[in-house]
Amino acid sequence: MLKRLVMTGLLALAALLAAPSWAEEVVAASAEVVQAAAPAVVTINKGDNTWMLLSAALVILMSIPGLALFYGGLVRSKNMLSMLMQVFTLFSLICVLWILYGYSLAFTEGNSVYGSFSKALLKGVTPDSIAATFSKGVGISEFIYVVFQGAFAAITCGLIVGAFAERIKFAAVLLFSVIWFTFAYIPLAHMVWYWAGPDAYTTADAAAAATATAGYLFQHGALDFAGGTVVHINAAVAGLVGAYLVGKRLGYGRDPMTPHSLTMTMIGASLLWFGWFGFNAGSALEANGTAALAFINTWVAPAAAALSWTLAEWVMKGRPSLLGAASGAVSGLVVITPAAGFVGVGGGLVMGLISGVAGLWGVHGLKRLLGADDSLDVFGVHGVCGILGALLTGVFASPDLGGTGVWDYVTNQVAEGYSILAQVKIQAIGVGVTILWSGIISVVAYKLVDLLIGLRVKEDAEREGLDVTTHGEKAYSL
Repeated sequence: MLKRLVMTGLLALAALLAAPSWAEEVVAASAEVVQAAAPAVVTINKGDNTWMLLSAALVILMSIPGLALFYGGLVRSKNMLSMLMQVFTLFSLICVLWILYGYSLAFTEGNSVYGSFSKALLKGVTPDSIAATFSKGVGISEFIYVVFQGAFAAITCGLIVGAFAERIKFAAVLLFSVIWFTFAYIPLAHMVWYWAGPDAYTTADAAAAATATAGYLFQHGALDFAGGTVVHINAAVAGLVGAYLVGKRLGYGRDPMTPHSLTMTMIGASLLWFGWFGFNAGSALEANGTAALAFINTWVAPAAAALSWTLAEWVMKGRPSLLGAASGAVSGLVVITPAAGFVGVGGGLVMGLISGVAGLWGVHGLKRLLGADDSLDVFGVHGVCGILGALLTGVFASPDLGGTGVWDYVTNQVAEGYSILAQVKIQAIGVGVTILWSGIISVVAYKLVDLLIGLRVKEDAEREGLDVTTHGEKAYSL
């Protein structure tokens, strides 16, 4: 009897061992749970790092020398060095402020408007630090991300000065920029671009919790690939407010104030276009298909805009101008900035064609309606085409029109049910928040600067030119 029981037990044990083990299933299930709960391992791809190093350098090229030469050629020769000095010094100033506190307040977790001081002076950022991209498990060196975003901040502040060129105090430019950068640029960058990164989006609940820590406009689903709101609308509003509060140039509307060197302006516009590939395609944060899409859109949209501006001007005025072609290209670059990685090539082409005509209206028809001496048409180009681009992003990002739609990081696929009307409404909210925020901060900042040191140079200094009276130099020795 005992022998029979032993044999039965041995046979049962053999059968159990031959079949899939319930213990192995339990262990495997437990491992899956642990793996799902564990944070994803983020690695750096050297190709992505290389692309982002290049992109950051290209954005720097946009400011110095690109923007400096573009603006410098548009002013009168007596103010050429003044324009170069303002852009060059502002670039240097904002880079330093970005390291001190700008990066930390813009790109760390805090509330929906500001981050924190946890990375002030880049505390805790090392050569081993990793910044998130838009792909799970993929990162780039954080130092590169710091420089890339800092270059965005620098050129945004530089864009503003074109609106009140040829009559503002150099010290006033610097003081205003410190205030505006701190209270307008940083919060808008945080509101639009700060989020926890894709690796936090593991489940629906985790995604909701992660989104709750993001910036205000990111939480609401606003799409801004490379800075339509943060850079262009933001700077344009600040420039327009400055044009009103600084006042018109002496002799404006009576004396000729034609650009002194369209050759310089064309060189500057070309450098801007070249650098813009880093600005837009670099905003993909990876060397991938999205970067390629942004790259080709940054190629075709300004080309289309340059042609549409030129043709419209040719019809209206009887002559096509180099200034118009260059301005058209910049209009196309501005309009495609928020959309570059979201819209198909057809959408980018259409946006470019529309922006050329819109920009032409902005620097002529709208400028007369506003009555402001926006010297270098900052609002006419960056404001009008920035707003247009932000709104049209909501249209042409639709998968039905060749766009990429909105990515669902929980399911790792394009979200279903894209609504053009709903997205355009979200885009309009982003535009409205940017205009109001930048406008209010700008008014306060200009008034404060005027109270402390004054905004405008003396009339004699303006007549003689800021190159000599402010900097003691001349651009050209004859």
